[in-house]
Amino acid sequence: MDRHIAFDQLCNFRDLGGYRTTDGRRVRPGRLYRTDSLGKLEPGSADWSRFLSLGIRTVIDLRHPWEAESRGRVPSDASFTYHNLSIEHRPYNQPALAPEVDPGPYLAERYMEVAEDGTAEIREALQLIAKSAESETPLAFHCASGKDRTGQLAALVLDLLGVPTPTIIEDFSLTELAAPALLADWQSRNNGNSPTWLGFGRAPESVMRLFLKSFKSRYGSTADYVTDALGLDADSLSTILRAHLLEPLPTTYPPLTFRRATPADAPSLVRLRDTAALWQLARGIDQWKPREKDETHFRKRMEQGEVWLTHTGPHLTGAWEIWWDDPAAWGPRPADAGYIHRLMTTPHTSPPGTGREMLAQAESRITATGRPYARLDCLSANPRLRAYYESAGYQVVGEQQAKVDGTGSPYAVTLLEKRLLPPR
Repeated sequence: MDRHIAFDQLCNFRDLGGYRTTDGRRVRPGRLYRTDSLGKLEPGSADWSRFLSLGIRTVIDLRHPWEAESRGRVPSDASFTYHNLSIEHRPYNQPALAPEVDPGPYLAERYMEVAEDGTAEIREALQLIAKSAESETPLAFHCASGKDRTGQLAALVLDLLGVPTPTIIEDFSLTELAAPALLADWQSRNNGNSPTWLGFGRAPESVMRLFLKSFKSRYGSTADYVTDALGLDADSLSTILRAHLLEPLPTTYPPLTFRRATPADAPSLVRLRDTAALWQLARGIDQWKPREKDETHFRKRMEQGEVWLTHTGPHLTGAWEIWWDDPAAWGPRPADAGYIHRLMTTPHTSPPGTGREMLAQAESRITATGRPYARLDCLSANPRLRAYYESAGYQVVGEQQAKVDGTGSPYAVTLLEKRLLPPR
């Protein structure tokens, strides 16, 4: 499931539902939304109808009042209440920053300023979220791009709900998927010019990682911050949020379905891979990077091999590639194997065991061609992934110390192999 909900004018509208908590539950879908400015909505448009269909009863606008006045606020409607709570007291001109400015430390410092200055507004925002939770009604909160101020409030709420820190970092970084659209939106409002700061609209995981480190060093924990800086009962607030915004994990899922990808699926494959890359980076796995593989890559793999998609009901939930040779990792070989690449699932929402079922489907396809082996490789520095493949019956047969795939410097991979057909 793509966490972003598609709108024509909104770039970064997301459901916070589906994230798992440390106590084995998950955030209820359709209850908490984070987004870029709802001032872009127009009554009577398809976007407006789509927004109203979500049943949102409370909107929190985290922007400065002058932003809401100059760029528009969400149109009024009897179905919801609107609250303008400007949590940022020291505005900064992000687009005017020099290209060499590192966004990580710079933005982490700005976020700490917000935590220090915006206590009254953050307190009220959390109280509104708790009230909405108790009334079992959906709520949306936003700033301009749905990245900085929105990301901070999302981090506080997710932490109070018991969502692990790597997932909070990942949630922040998902704005990376909307970065091109956010940049185009900025350019359209500035006569086609580009911001001088090349990182505009970007949300690298390092920003939230640095902020959370500084935040916890200063305040101890989110609960301590809520108690000491906001003057709220953190235990009571967390209990309310967890009681109304969490649910047990599903015990049943629609059956997985598989189909071969077509060129029209290339955009979805790029987005799925970028999502998986952000999941990895948030957990300190330096393997995939967003935007490394474009649509041309996937179309080429369809021409030279096969690409398959997995769906759970109507939702894309995974994909993989099969190559019929792989000289970069394995050197010249006879046509005796299929090489499995980019086995990827949607984080948090794919059913348990999806990866293993996809692996079995890939092996079945290789077997159907009469090739006796399935082969794959994984980053040598990723023992967790190696163990996963070994548990699926793959054996380590070697190391390639200098694999080159055209996207960067050579890197070391572990080579794994599984025999699918008995020896002749």
